[in-house]
Amino acid sequence: MENNFKMVAKTLFGFEELLAKELTQLGALDVEVGVRNVSFVGDKGFMYKANLGLRTAIKILKPIRTFRVVTEQDIYDNVYKMQWEDYLKPTGTLAIDATVNSDVFTHSLYIAQKTKDAIVDKFRNTTGTRPNVDLKFPDLKVNIHIDRQKCTISLDSSGDSLHKRGYKTATNIAPINEVLAAGLIMHSGWDGQSDFMDPMCGSGTILVEAAMIACNIPPNLMRKEFAFERWEDWDVELFEKIEASLLSKTRDFHHKIMGYDKSPSAVTKAIENVKNAHLEEFVSVKHEDFFKTRKSGSEKLHMLFNPPYGERLNIEMEEFYGSIGDTLKQNYPGTDAWLITSNLEALKCVGLRPSRKIKLFNAKLEARFVKYVMYEGSKKAKKQV
Repeated sequence: MENNFKMVAKTLFGFEELLAKELTQLGALDVEVGVRNVSFVGDKGFMYKANLGLRTAIKILKPIRTFRVVTEQDIYDNVYKMQWEDYLKPTGTLAIDATVNSDVFTHSLYIAQKTKDAIVDKFRNTTGTRPNVDLKFPDLKVNIHIDRQKCTISLDSSGDSLHKRGYKTATNIAPINEVLAAGLIMHSGWDGQSDFMDPMCGSGTILVEAAMIACNIPPNLMRKEFAFERWEDWDVELFEKIEASLLSKTRDFHHKIMGYDKSPSAVTKAIENVKNAHLEEFVSVKHEDFFKTRKSGSEKLHMLFNPPYGERLNIEMEEFYGSIGDTLKQNYPGTDAWLITSNLEALKCVGLRPSRKIKLFNAKLEARFVKYVMYEGSKKAKKQV
């Protein structure tokens, strides 16, 4: 227990409870939900596990110092006082990332510069040598967060955002973020106990994330590197042990995951990404226009998709969304259909009453994640369900 420390996992708006549940299931202690973040307690091995195994986390930060700031000099003085030699060699490289929520400090780049100056000056004054800045592959990535007068200095254990899983080499227009895709599937309640379909699959992100959830495969096994691998206390044996432990918990999946797209190039990209993720056994992708398809068989189908919003594609949106509603109603009985869109006007044209509606963001676009339950048979049967 004495080796435990506090960490903060950052996430997307609306995914905080999902992330808290994931952390609790992984074995985190003192889990507390914030806004776009969840704090928790664990040891170094758990930090490795969180980076490897969390589907809805964007970053795992390790706070190392908190102090009050009123002026810019307060930032410099407090950062200068810290024992940076515990984390970085004088000949190492660093990068600073700042986020600011304050009336006094308004320029995050300036705050990052001030923090960098303090660290560099400390090394130069005590060792005669100074670390250099490397924004792409630093030995140490430092996060400074100012909330009004509270300043927190953290080490970024992840490096690149955790949505960069490593399997996606091919993308198309407006690809969905991997963390967003995983969170949508989890929000929809799909548990791998039925067939799954994305009828507008694009480059296949939702399909891959669904397969990893169904088989309980850790999402970040394929990443090239985590930031903690460059830390002074990097323990490769412990990391491999954690990795093996997570892999031992994978499970069989006995249903189908299917993707359609009417663009041949999107289908090619999706197939390539599924192959990169080594999930061809579970996922099939076909060149089909959803509006010309119908459900096969009477088994329950779980559908989830990210249709065009009209932001980057020249489509008659009202008509397009009307066709979504018609196709679901006429051709997909026995289906729970979920879709996310930021086009709230076009959404009204689906012409179906959603049984659930969740407010989320896709990048900076405010969106709605809605569920339509398509029943088998008559409305009488519907009332009995």
